[in-house]
Amino acid sequence: MNVWRTYDRLRAFEDDLFSAHGLTAQQYNALRLLRAVHPSTLPTLVVAARLVSRAPDITRLLDKLQERGLVQRERLAGNRRVVEVGITAAGLALLKKLAGQVRECHQRQMGHLSHSQLGELIALLEAARRPHEDPGGAFCPEERTD
Repeated sequence: MNVWRTYDRLRAFEDDLFSAHGLTAQQYNALRLLRAVHPSTLPTLVVAARLVSRAPDITRLLDKLQERGLVQRERLAGNRRVVEVGITAAGLALLKKLAGQVRECHQRQMGHLSHSQLGELIALLEAARRPHEDPGGAFCPEERTD
């Protein structure tokens, strides 16, 4: 119950931030992942696998981002089942606009903890999650930049 309660309290800060920009935390995360590979693209299923939290309907998530001009999608000529997704200039601009606000959000969420406490917390959370991650999963802690 303590983990759920903590998640709820910390998520409220993100919900406020992202909803002010017409985004969800998952949409922000997808944009962040696409920025990391820009100017390259990622297959839709790779984006879904790398999200911090599961998106049961990745197609709908990407539809909403595409409607806003934040991502673009293209079917591969050689394999029509694969859809590649890339971030647009508008998506990059939105992330740039959000960068300081995201840092401030993180500061409000966890700024009261010392550097060593944050390190301990990260290690404990990773240890708790490790047996439940997909073997060879795509979540990369070293990608945490914001």
